[in-house]
Amino acid sequence: MLRKHIKVFGMVQGVGFRFYTERLALKYNIAGTVQNVEDYVEVFAQGEPEALNHFVEAVIAGASPASHVENFTVEELDIDKTLTKFKTI
Repeated sequence: MLRKHIKVFGMVQGVGFRFYTERLALKYNIAGTVQNVEDYVEVFAQGEPEALNHFVEAVIAGASPASHVENFTVEELDIDKTLTKFKTI
């Protein structure tokens, strides 16, 4: 199990990015959250290593058709055993 903190910059607010991120989380069985913060979208994601890597790749590729990712950061975090679902904040 791995947990990552992702910040996604670009045209990622008001274009369905969080909705598509939540759908990707369901597809890859990822727990965590996605939310708009200032001028970026913040994702906390936890799951099995291979699934989490596919999820991160899909998110930074542009989770929604109308989005355009200009930059991103990914940081590994300690596992949070209380996470069981993925939700949009």
